[in-house]
Amino acid sequence: MVMSVPRLVVAAPSSGSGKTTVATGLMAAFAARGLSVSPHKVGPDYIDPGYHALATGRPGRNLDAYLCGPELVAPLFLHGSSGCDLAVVEGVMGLYDGAAGEGELASTAQVAKLLRAPVVLVVDASSQSRSVAALVHGFASWDPEVRVGGVILNKVGSERHEALLREALDAAGVPVLGVLGRAEQVSTPSRHLGLVPVAERTSAAVEAVAAMGAQVAAGCDLEALLALARGAGALTDEPWEAPVTSVARRPVVALAGGPAFTFSYAEHAELLTAAGAEVVTFDPLRDAQLPEGTAGLVIGGGFPEVYAGELSANEPLRKAIAELALSGAPVAAECAGLLYLCRELDGQPMCGVLDATARMTERLTLGYRDAVAVGDSVLAPAGTRMRGHEFHRTVVEPGAGAAPAWGVRAPARRVEGFVQGGVHASYLHTHWASAPGVARRFVERCRTS
Repeated sequence: MVMSVPRLVVAAPSSGSGKTTVATGLMAAFAARGLSVSPHKVGPDYIDPGYHALATGRPGRNLDAYLCGPELVAPLFLHGSSGCDLAVVEGVMGLYDGAAGEGELASTAQVAKLLRAPVVLVVDASSQSRSVAALVHGFASWDPEVRVGGVILNKVGSERHEALLREALDAAGVPVLGVLGRAEQVSTPSRHLGLVPVAERTSAAVEAVAAMGAQVAAGCDLEALLALARGAGALTDEPWEAPVTSVARRPVVALAGGPAFTFSYAEHAELLTAAGAEVVTFDPLRDAQLPEGTAGLVIGGGFPEVYAGELSANEPLRKAIAELALSGAPVAAECAGLLYLCRELDGQPMCGVLDATARMTERLTLGYRDAVAVGDSVLAPAGTRMRGHEFHRTVVEPGAGAAPAWGVRAPARRVEGFVQGGVHASYLHTHWASAPGVARRFVERCRTS
């Protein structure tokens, strides 16, 4: 199958250059013109896709060559962008930065090459003039397979500054497709793990995204950017599809959501549904009971440490979750979900499913992980290999149960997480599209437990 979806990859020389502002602004600006825009994010980030979804009205989706393998990047992209007029892909870190010690793996450059997509380089020009030409030339020529199709200059101080930058870039042979000044109204607040998620900001997030769209529309050549996107090469990959299982009875799988649990890949719910589940989202901050008929529970990542008091105060739900777990029903918990299942978090009572305590620390744990299932669980049989990602400033004591969830190879060999009855709880975020058998196994256990 040959498919051609107009597409752009928004990259930068380094983090903090303005990728999120520009990418989200482009999505909002093109959506405001009536285009159906498909939003994507390189890497394991959960927060930026929330802003992307707000800008486009479509689920924000991740493209992660480490978690899913390079072979799934284009199929997942085509799945997400089906029927759209344009796709905008926000990069991660600097253009050529990838998984530590793995060369280009999981870098924005690798994803751009896999998608045969032109790159728009966002450059923070606040402290340079003529040097910008050397910077852009270096990034454009480093890898001949990466096509840098244009530059958007960010944080430009004045018309004189802009003139100097444009004059310098004339010699680099890379067109300037936009110039953005400094604008406080498009900034988004951050805290210990990055931007504050959309679910926690509501109207403020809507205003921020609208401001991003307005600034980008005013400062960028949208026609030139759209023409660049339409020049992307055709893709011959087949779109990814969640494998469908025909069932007579659809068990209810409760999926935690709301402000405390915002980290979830869109494909997880799609995989569970395709495997025969009825997926029902609930909010542990507000719902006193699990959805009616719940046969299984999935609790992803998020910020329970920010809402520990409110989560603890919802005692009826905590008891319902403990009772569900005690019954042997399948429960899959990642990172924030792991904390919520502990006996307490920062001294506040949690669900008490696991005989462990959790607390905030100053230390950031961050990175990709290669993992193997230590024993059989509701997610995978023993020996199953998966790749995951850790991103937290908390610690759980003990770090593993009598039956650990995973054996992790790097950065140091260790076991982590808990397998206890039908419970699988771990710090690792995983992308189930890389192993669709996970969802099938989980739903089958929901039907039979």
